[in-house]
Order: sequence, then structure tokens, then C-alpha cells
Amino acid sequence: MGERGSIASMNFKKMLMTTILVASQVAALALPASAEENVPVSNSANETTITEATYEQQSQADSGEEASSTDPVTDPDTEDAGTVEGEAGEPTTEPATEPTTEPTTEPTTEGESNEGAVISGAASSSGDELILLMNSKKMYHNGVEYLANYPMEVKDGVSYVSIRAIVERAGFQISYDSKTKETIIVRGSDELRFKLNTTSYKVNGVTSTMRGKSYSVQNNFMVPLTAITQALEIPYTWDQKGKRVIMNLSTKPVASFTIGNKEVISGETIVQYLPQSSSPTGQQIVSEEWQGRQETFMTPGNYVVTYRVQDASGQWSDPFSLTITVVKPHTPPIANFTTDKDTYKMGELITYIDDSTDEVGIQDRNWVNNQRAFFSPGPVSIKLTVVNVFGLTSTIEKTITITNETLYTRDEFNQLYTPVGEKYGFDGKAVPSWDKVNYSYTSNATTLIRSNSPETVYSEGVLYRETALGATRFMIHHANATGKNVKMYVIATNNNDVSARLTQSNLGFAGPNQYATGVGKASVERYYDSMLTGNQYKDIWIAPGESKIILNELSASNMKNGDVISLLADLHSDSTLQYDVIMIGADKDPMVSLPYLSLLPRDVHNRGTFMDATRTIEYSEEIGLTPVRLLLGDNSSDPFLAGQDTMSAAEPVLNAGNFGVVYNITLKRVAPNTLVTFNPRGGFYTGWILVNGVQVPLSATTGLNAPNETAVLFRTGNYEQSLNLVFTAAPGSNLSVNLLFQQMPAMK
Repeated sequence: MGERGSIASMNFKKMLMTTILVASQVAALALPASAEENVPVSNSANETTITEATYEQQSQADSGEEASSTDPVTDPDTEDAGTVEGEAGEPTTEPATEPTTEPTTEPTTEGESNEGAVISGAASSSGDELILLMNSKKMYHNGVEYLANYPMEVKDGVSYVSIRAIVERAGFQISYDSKTKETIIVRGSDELRFKLNTTSYKVNGVTSTMRGKSYSVQNNFMVPLTAITQALEIPYTWDQKGKRVIMNLSTKPVASFTIGNKEVISGETIVQYLPQSSSPTGQQIVSEEWQGRQETFMTPGNYVVTYRVQDASGQWSDPFSLTITVVKPHTPPIANFTTDKDTYKMGELITYIDDSTDEVGIQDRNWVNNQRAFFSPGPVSIKLTVVNVFGLTSTIEKTITITNETLYTRDEFNQLYTPVGEKYGFDGKAVPSWDKVNYSYTSNATTLIRSNSPETVYSEGVLYRETALGATRFMIHHANATGKNVKMYVIATNNNDVSARLTQSNLGFAGPNQYATGVGKASVERYYDSMLTGNQYKDIWIAPGESKIILNELSASNMKNGDVISLLADLHSDSTLQYDVIMIGADKDPMVSLPYLSLLPRDVHNRGTFMDATRTIEYSEEIGLTPVRLLLGDNSSDPFLAGQDTMSAAEPVLNAGNFGVVYNITLKRVAPNTLVTFNPRGGFYTGWILVNGVQVPLSATTGLNAPNETAVLFRTGNYEQSLNLVFTAAPGSNLSVNLLFQQMPAMK
């Protein structure tokens, strides 16, 4: 009984001592040093040491580990000792030091090893600067030197600091959760939780990864410095020469503002001030102060407006200034135009001269009735409205007189004055009676792979598969009707034993959008542009057995349901390659998906492989003295290419309309005074054509309706000229088409 009583007495004494130590620890934790103080609190060094040891021992006891006192300290003279994580000269790791709660009584002498890190007495511009020295217990808070219990050190390339070293100097709150075995740092509304021997910690409840594992050395809980600085957004810099980390611990609130107005007009705009302020310690903003603020500025000029805020602790932010530019009120543009005369004959060309002005610039001009000529007599009103960049408008209307006298008929006038690339209406029913140009052609060895069926795709799969060698042209035109976002790819596979070189020369791609004729027209325009500029040239090397995605423009964007894409491209391979044109879900990997895709059946549109897909036409006889037409895509003068659909058991197919065929037409003798136009016969047509190396739209504003519209391509002068035309049919448009040649009326 006496022995049991003795044991009980000893246990009671242990509990009492532990209670006293914990109470002293809690008392110390409840009184963190203020971040603003310039003179440190003069607690005794012994008391600080006891509290620190008790705190760290409790943490170690909960973790079931003993405190380590044998961890090596990095040599301060080595290169690594002065390097923080990341690139050289840039601190991204965390140095570590643990200060006492009182400054040293003697200044650093000249002979001390950290002489280069001595700080001047001036505080930083932020008003609260903490400097930690690598491999030293010394630290400087606003120019005052303190000593930590353990130095900042580098371990495994990561700079570590004692938690308490930062907490005491920065004025944070610290506590320990015995249930979760976590050390807790609190600054304002931010909470950080650390555990020993882990690489993770919690920032406001969210688990984050540190750059190194926490540990304990000589009763000091060490964590990577950046775990604290990044989580609490504490700015710092690394002084490579002085081997020191300079931290900005300012707890002052931060003020800024913007204005919500795109433009401030004197005497008109009510300025929308949008203040923004915060406190790094979570203090409430209780007051604000403005200088130079005006709700409306009455005079143009530059005005400086300054803003600052105060938090609940009484600290004021640094002032934030913004220069507001106030402009004078905008004036509307002045619309004005003249004509070269006031009175015109019927069919006489009218020249309009736009004399509109604006202080900044005119953004848009809207004409009403500004026809190039009129064909009925009487007064005619013409109106012009101009819009400037501010949306202000001005309108002017003028009247001219058309007499009873005729200068040109409507047809004569259109033949003479319709600009190149624009269209005019005529009696297209007469065109089939015109003589045909009896041309012949030669074919170049170009393999055309036409993937245009199923044109509207309802499920994922392989749209076309083919092998080809040498000159190869792709024409791809498809619409997405799968009900989801998809992407299209062309995959080239080299099944040979040697590497293959694939050269891309020309490429035109358009889409995805929901306008089939529009993407067809744009793809042809870009295809011609690549011919003229060479901007799509590239070499692609494919290793034996390798598959590569080519024609990457196809898969650059998702195709939404209903979207259409169109592509024309010229390639050349020095080995036989297999090509797969596929459509799959936008979230899928094409290489993984390819072996499992089904071959999709074709619809009423054409697909297939066609040889000799480049046609050269050279015509040496004089042309244009009488009305003649040169037909393309009619299957008579210009026979359709015959080929096969390799996905349908090599079934024979005809390339109706010869889509994907490129025509290079040279007319060596076009008569003087000849008008050359483009007239569709198969239906609506919109696209482009190259005329003597210049791209000409068909037509510039809208497309062409068959058969009674024609677009002007070229006019010869008073002498015979040669003419070169490069043409390929725009996907989404209709064939056949005529090139018309006729004499223009005499100029009057």
C-alpha cells in the first residue's frame, strides 16, 4: 500500500508539472509579438527556451518520435548553402532561423562571418522587414538584431526555418491540436496546419504539398520557408551576395481602385469608382479617404485621384493613385459627298466623292441608291449616313437629274463598268447558243483523295481510307450530325521498312461553322493564298511503323453539332503511305481510337480515289472576237474523273463536278477589248479564281445564281493579251460553270 501511494504521489507530481508547463506555453502563445513593434518584448531567454522546448517535445511525443539533435547543418561556404529552391539567384525555398524574444545586447563586430549581411537601420519601404541569414541564428527585424534558437538551414536542396522563428517575429498566432497532432499558425482569417515528418500541410482546410518534409532538430520544428510565405502570400527576395532572405511582413491594409467607365467625358460622365481593399491579417476596413475624387470632371485633362483605407487596428494603407484621363465631349461626324456632275444621261457613269469628316475617324458608311448609273429619266435622291467610332451619326441627301438621252444600255454599261469580282445580271438563257472553246487538256499525275461521303456524318468512324504514293491531293468536306462535339483527323501511317518524307505544299482549310458554302469558298481562297505565298509548306518525317496526325488544321477546333469543315491540300510522299480520315468524339485520343473505328458507308455524295487530278489547258488561237464559252465540270468538254471507292470493295465511281481537280488554263491570245466573266450553270456558286496570279472573288458581295448572273474576271485593253486562270471548284457550290468571252461595246 505504501509503494502504491508513493507511485501515485509521483504520478500526481508529473501531472502537476505538465499542467504548469502547458499553462506557461498557452500563455506564451496567446501573446504573439506585434508585427509593428520596433522594440522587441524583453522576456527572459530562459523562459523562451523552456516554452519552446515544452512545445516541441509535446509535438514529438504525440508523433511518437524523439527529437533529433544530429541533423547536419549545411556548410555556409558551399554553393548550396546560399541557394534557394528554383533557379539561381531566385529564392523559392525556405531558409530557417529561430529568434529569441529579445535582441542581442551587442552589435555584430567586423570579424564575424555574417558581416556581409549586416542591415542598415532604415526600415523597408513597407515598414516591416524581416531578414533571415543563411546558416546563422541572427535575424533582423526592422534593423534590430535578434537570435534564434536554431539557424536557418538548407536540407536536401530545401531551405528550412523554425516555425516559431517566423511566428514570433511576424506576429502570428500559434497553437497545437493534440487530437490531430497538428501545429497551427493563424494570421487573420488564414490558418496553416503542419505535422511532423510529412511533406503536406493544410492551408485553410485544403491540403497542399511542401517542397520538403518537416522535421525536428534540437527541439525546433522545421518546415520549408516557402510553405509559409506562399500560403500567406508573404513577398520576399533572395540576396545571393549576402546569403540572406529579405521578407516583407507588412500587415498594413492594401488599397486600390479602378473606374468602371470605358471613357470619361468632361461634363457628361458620372465616374464609377470601384474601390478594392483588403487586410493581410483579416482586419476589417473601417475607414477610407479620397483625394482628388470628383463625380463628374467638368474640364478635359489628366486628374490624379488618390485612395487609402484604415483597418480596425488603426493602420492606414499606403496611398494608391490613379490618373484619370478626361476627354472633351465627342461631336458627331459631318456627312458630305459630291458627284462629278449634277445631270447625267441614262447609262452614264456617276462618280461619287465622299467628303465626310470626323475628329477621330469614320467607322461605317451607309449609302442609299448610289448606283453607278440610272436607266430611267427624272430626279434621283442619293443618301449617305456616316457613323464614327463613338456611334454618332450624320446623314446627307442630295438629288441629281437623269435626262431622257441614253448613253449606254444596262447591258452595255455593266460590261464596261462592273468592277472585277462583282456580278451583274443578264440573259443567261442565251449562253448555251454561244460557241464552245474546243480546248484539249493534259493531265498531271496527281492522286485525288476525295472524302465527301457521308457528307453529313451521324456516327464516329473512318470516313475514308486509302494508300498513295507521290503527288496526292486531299479534298475533305463533312458536316457533323452526331449530336455531340467531335474532331476530325487525317492520320498517315508508314508501313514500310524505311522512313518516309511527306511534303506539304499547299493547304486551304475553313470552318468549323454551319455555313457549307461559306467554308467551301474560304477553303479555296486560302488554298490559292498558299500557292501564291508558300505559307503552308512543311516537311513531315514518318518513321517505319509510325502513325502521325497530318493536316493539323482539321483538329485544331471542336466541331459542334451542325458544323461543317472544308479542306484542300497538296502533298507529296516518297513512300507509299496509308491515310485514314476519321471523325471521333472531341475528348478521344485519335491514335487509341483508330484501330477500333468502323468504316462508315457512303451516302449520295461522292468519295473515292481519282488519278490525274490536275488538268492543264493551253489554247493558242485568238479568243474573244465573238461570244464563246469555255465549259468546266460538264462531263462533256471536261469529262469527270473515273476512280474507285476503296472502302466499298473498290467500286467504280465518277467524280461528278470534278471537285478537287485543279485546272491550270493558259489562253495565249485574248483579243483586244474582250470581257471575261464567270457564269455558273449548275446552280448557286460562290468561290474564288486566280486570274494572272491575282485572286478574284465569285462574287465579292454574294454568290452567283445560275444562269442569269455573271462575275467580271478580266478586261483586255486595246491590244491582244495572254491570260492565265487557275480554278478549282469550291466545295458546297454547284457545277458546271462557263468562262464567257465577248467583245465589249465601244466607249462613248
